[in-house]
Amino acid sequence: MIKVKKEGILLSKTVLEFENESVLNPATIQEGKIVHLFYRAVQKGNFSTIGYCRLDGPLTVAERWNEPFMVPEFEYEKHGIEDPRIVKIDDQYYLTYTAYDGTNARGALAISKDLMHFEKQGLIVPPITFARFISLIELEGGVNERYYHDNKIYNPHADPEKKVMLWDKNVVFFPRRIKGNLVFLHRIRPGIQIVSVENLTDLTKKFWENYFLKLQDHIVIDPLFAHESSYIGGGCPPIETEHGWLLIYHGAEETNEGTVYSACAAALLDLDNPEKVISRLPYALFSPESEWELRGDVNNVVFPTGTALFGDTLFIYYGAADSHVACASVSLSALLAELLTHTAKDEK
Repeated sequence: MIKVKKEGILLSKTVLEFENESVLNPATIQEGKIVHLFYRAVQKGNFSTIGYCRLDGPLTVAERWNEPFMVPEFEYEKHGIEDPRIVKIDDQYYLTYTAYDGTNARGALAISKDLMHFEKQGLIVPPITFARFISLIELEGGVNERYYHDNKIYNPHADPEKKVMLWDKNVVFFPRRIKGNLVFLHRIRPGIQIVSVENLTDLTKKFWENYFLKLQDHIVIDPLFAHESSYIGGGCPPIETEHGWLLIYHGAEETNEGTVYSACAAALLDLDNPEKVISRLPYALFSPESEWELRGDVNNVVFPTGTALFGDTLFIYYGAADSHVACASVSLSALLAELLTHTAKDEK
């Protein structure tokens, strides 16, 4: 098994109102020896904004703002903006996050040229109800029944008029265009799906309805191993390597201790066709084990959302027990070598 070092807690809550409940799940982007962190900051009452912190090197906090970096502005995000991820494509930064309106949680996007001034682009996930989603995938058939039988987000008894929107979270862009297209991962439980479009304006309601008629073609990975048996979801933005796209994601498992977010399951995806899985670790890269991962606002959680690479050491930034921002590190070359010993059977 691959050796992972827990580097410990980087950020915890403060007395500042916007982050007096918890801090967690940071987006990270590296520029030379500087790492920018855009983390989820939660104030009492479970209202989330995004805070900002700058690291000199992988672990040294050099600057931390005493006010939110980004706040809710629109109806679709009125209860919070959560769990950001960030990449740079060409000359533009893409910051995705979960917009929560108090009922629905859906993926949204903001873009920037300078990393400091972001323009919100709105929701980029399907503008359809869960009921409509079910009707579309049932027309296709052949889709894992857990996409509609075990989905606890939707309760038909609590939604007699079938108006609950489809929850679609964990939107994570690839950090460059692939065959000229923008490509991103998203998560409708229990698996991870992929989208490829030339322009984001292509993401119309009609596009999504056609997409769901062929949902099976767009599923990258579904839960397979014990540590991810409940569901999985996108984690850190994919990392381009000579062997493929390195994908570090999260997996959830129901246990006697409740849901355990193991983290950091890992896979390699084909560089030119990222729907194709080259390899996949059969065990969690790391799981909750320290007190600050086992106990917090939500127990038993390590939730990876960003990385930085210094030499051969890959630093993985994650939310610990929904209470802290923490970091772990691993040899990138060793991780890739381990992954290549677990070649996946191509089922596409």
